[in-house]
Amino acid sequence: MKRFKTVDEFIAGCEHWHEELKRLREILLATELTETVKWGAPCYTYQRKNLVGIGAFKSYFGLWFFQGGLLSDPEGVLINAQDGKTKAMRQWRFNSKKEIKSRTIKAYVKEAIRLQIEGYEIKPERGKPLAVPPELKQALARNKTASIAFKELSQGKQREYADYITNAKRDATKASRIEKIVPMIAKGHGLNDKYR
Repeated sequence: MKRFKTVDEFIAGCEHWHEELKRLREILLATELTETVKWGAPCYTYQRKNLVGIGAFKSYFGLWFFQGGLLSDPEGVLINAQDGKTKAMRQWRFNSKKEIKSRTIKAYVKEAIRLQIEGYEIKPERGKPLAVPPELKQALARNKTASIAFKELSQGKQREYADYITNAKRDATKASRIEKIVPMIAKGHGLNDKYR
């Protein structure tokens, strides 16, 4: 996925939905939110806390509410795109410009702001023991430098690597991922350091 430095670049760089994305942006800018770019995509914050993002794919465009799991969702439009994985984030998908209702979007944003002000938040589960997949254990056992460096990484970075291997469906994918990450681990780099 291409990463953009500005919202204008993001909209221009999308293959589809230019006018629709501009309309969503216009609606969000008419609220109390601050526009920024995070992870190469438009993100709207309130008091420096991520509230909602904009995204576009071939078949739909939409909004991502970072704490959408807390929203009352009176219109029934929010979905969990990764059921079983994502606890807080919810998507609101649109298939046409006609579906964009400014008043409704602003009501959802207003509720999200209120919930943030009141301190509500779905936090990621912490404290689960780190389960290093056997394939990664074997690769680290074969590379002493990487093994030592892995132990020195924060638990969060160790978990990112473990999850990266665990989430691969095929053995070939796991093998190619391990080949890619062992040199990164040996250098003491986290999997997602370049995005931080």
